[in-house]
Amino acid sequence: MFASAIYDTATHTAPVPALDRSPSGAFKVGSDAHKRAFCSVLIDVFDPYKPSVLAWPKLSADAEKRLTSLPFWNIAVQTEGFASSRMQAMADTIVDPTIKEALSLNAFEEGRHKLVIRNMLRFYGIPLQEEKPYSTPQNAEALFIRTGYGECFDSFFAFGLFKLAKDSGYFPSELIDVFEPVVQEEARHIMFFVNWVAWNAANKPFFARLWFRMRCLYALGRAAFNRLSLASAAEDHGKSSHNFVVVGGETLTMGLTPRKLIETALAEDTRRMAPFNPHLLRPKIMPFLAKLILPFLP
Repeated sequence: MFASAIYDTATHTAPVPALDRSPSGAFKVGSDAHKRAFCSVLIDVFDPYKPSVLAWPKLSADAEKRLTSLPFWNIAVQTEGFASSRMQAMADTIVDPTIKEALSLNAFEEGRHKLVIRNMLRFYGIPLQEEKPYSTPQNAEALFIRTGYGECFDSFFAFGLFKLAKDSGYFPSELIDVFEPVVQEEARHIMFFVNWVAWNAANKPFFARLWFRMRCLYALGRAAFNRLSLASAAEDHGKSSHNFVVVGGETLTMGLTPRKLIETALAEDTRRMAPFNPHLLRPKIMPFLAKLILPFLP
């Protein structure tokens, strides 16, 4: 199991990047070339940073107060933990060695995100709640698909919030730099996911493909409904929401218009997806919805 082989919770060791195996020309969706290309997004573009040796900067009193007062850090730890366990559960069901390796690396990186946040909380003295055990899902593929679509929603706004926090000086640049690899890894994860969905569908017979697409549509709908419900809860109950993207938006974008947030998220989404193989599919749901509502925003 790739992730367990490289993931040492004591030393946080990680593999070095592999050689680029991504095909350079156009390819058919569902082909072996397509599979090599979207798996290479994870396997060949790997950053072997170690959470245990990240240099956390000394913050001013105001900056540290802003950091420690944010209400979502424990939720962020749990979110990354659940994502890691679901990705690894999915990887354990896969026979294809290339996809299995990529999914295991995805699981490793989600677990590493959790470690980064936990180490930061300890460094700055932010109380850390005890983590609940992450149970093995009964339907690994269904939860993987739901998690993947959820990350497509969350990452789009996280790109914008990260850029706004950086430009506004809400956090010092040294702290922003520490989290830059984490944010870019989320871009790699959703790029892999949308291409895996397309590749998987293309390799199924007609009726199996139709059923798979219906399940994906259901997972997409659940992910969207959950986030709309959380956004509504955040409006009704202030900071009681358990979605750190929603609450983080409330906290970091005080006085910011929805138009500015969406425009920033669109620009950042485009920028972060640009370096990847141009023949790969891009996550389109959130950019499409954002462009759809943008003309109606003041």
